[in-house]
Amino acid sequence: MKHTVDSLHHQYSAVYPKPLSFDPHKDWEQQREAIRAKYTELLKMPPKDFVATPVIQWEKTDDPRFDEIRFEVETEPDFFVPCHMLLPKGLRPDEKRPAVLCVQGHSTGMHISLGRPKYPGDDELITGGDRDFALQAVARGYIAVAMEQRGFGELKSEVVGQACHHLAMMCLVTGRTLQGARVHDVMCVVDAMLTFDAVDADRLAIMGNSGGGTTSYHAMALEPRLKVAMPSCSFNTYEDSILSILHCMCNHVPDIQQYMEMPDLAMLIAPRPLLIVNGAYDPIFPIESAKAAFEIVKRIYEHAGQPDNCRHIIGEGEHRFYAADAWPVFDQYI
Repeated sequence: MKHTVDSLHHQYSAVYPKPLSFDPHKDWEQQREAIRAKYTELLKMPPKDFVATPVIQWEKTDDPRFDEIRFEVETEPDFFVPCHMLLPKGLRPDEKRPAVLCVQGHSTGMHISLGRPKYPGDDELITGGDRDFALQAVARGYIAVAMEQRGFGELKSEVVGQACHHLAMMCLVTGRTLQGARVHDVMCVVDAMLTFDAVDADRLAIMGNSGGGTTSYHAMALEPRLKVAMPSCSFNTYEDSILSILHCMCNHVPDIQQYMEMPDLAMLIAPRPLLIVNGAYDPIFPIESAKAAFEIVKRIYEHAGQPDNCRHIIGEGEHRFYAADAWPVFDQYI
């Protein structure tokens, strides 16, 4: 029988459960350690043997909505990740607030999270998809930090073409993954955030849409200081989304589906709150597959003893963030 390339991928991925898939009959801690070890190996992150500190570039207090600090974080030698911190007005000197790390996805950069259009089409991204996450967070009284992801905005590749494709391929050729590098950057930004007195270390969250949601989910799995995650329009199964639909290379972690499916990573997040947002008509993260994957997440959280700490929020639309649906749920957990 002749097979197309597409049909072959289904044969390759047909074995389920995977060797590291969640199994309620196995020892919980042994499962978690096994999946953590393999997952860390596959991500091929840069070494993290230091505590990153912020380099403050400027501070502003002239906006009536918030105060702002622009800082950079050196996450590898001579490589700096730019960030903007928005603080609610009127914080007392000894006051601490929950902080939300806002991770922009495939867009022209973190300025979208700040609601500051720079390029043609930015206005539509912001107003048409609720993508000004940092403004939304600070308006709710949270400290918001917008960080640039490798491959986007100020950290995009200089090679003409899709913003992060070249960088993702460079990572693969040099023995890394772009997703692992982004998770590493998140860990370093968390270091930096915790140096600010106003940040409540016990109420630190991460959220993002699309590629930002992917990084949020992966980072939450490996960064225990993050207490709540809200990934949006990024959750599904590898088989029915990443392997079945054309996605950017930065979504691909080599070999991962040999060992686990996307919802299995929730073993590394539970019992911390995981609030998954999907669009009912998102063409690249099909909703029925997302629902099926969430059923696995529910079983994981039930096994972890916190069944109410995972929520599936479904917006009536396509590939975007759903602020009106998602933030009221988030407020219950932070």
